[in-house]
Amino acid sequence: MSAASVANKDGRRARGDARRRKLIAATLTVVEREGVSGVTHRSVAKEAGVAASSAIYYFATIDDLLLAALTAAAAEYAAQLEALIESGGDEIDGIAEMISDASGAGRRRALAEHELTLQAARRPALRPIARHWRDLVARAAGKHTRDPLTIQSVVVAADGICARALLEDEPISAAEVNRLLRHILHGASCGND
Repeated sequence: MSAASVANKDGRRARGDARRRKLIAATLTVVEREGVSGVTHRSVAKEAGVAASSAIYYFATIDDLLLAALTAAAAEYAAQLEALIESGGDEIDGIAEMISDASGAGRRRALAEHELTLQAARRPALRPIARHWRDLVARAAGKHTRDPLTIQSVVVAADGICARALLEDEPISAAEVNRLLRHILHGASCGND
């Protein structure tokens, strides 16, 4: 294969990857605006500014679109938390900040992601990715305790606080989330470390 053929193939691949990312971002935007029920190949393609056939080409089913969108959101959360950890921050502080942001500035996006996560109850293909947030929280809690019940309690509390944050009119502060999670960690894990 000539150098020109390789370059041409790489260019097509790059354009295809860019179009795929654009469709994923458009899916999240549609879910933010209309909920999961608003996701169709046509609505996503229109949001992305591409032909509907492109959406079908890259994502054969609606589940494929939803899976890609949820995967992208989960990867973004993981990257945020890992960046915080690498900067020397505490994981629980990071989770508290993320939940607080979800109730304020990031509310629309968080609501869309929460709706996508809930779709996992009916769409098994989404379940492994939907569990990703819970796995991140469990890993963070595991750095503070080895007690499985305490770790599970922190995960359940974080889920509940997220739901509460999305239902309340006023944002929840990171300090409040932090207090709740640390109460579980320190109040429930005495002697278990």
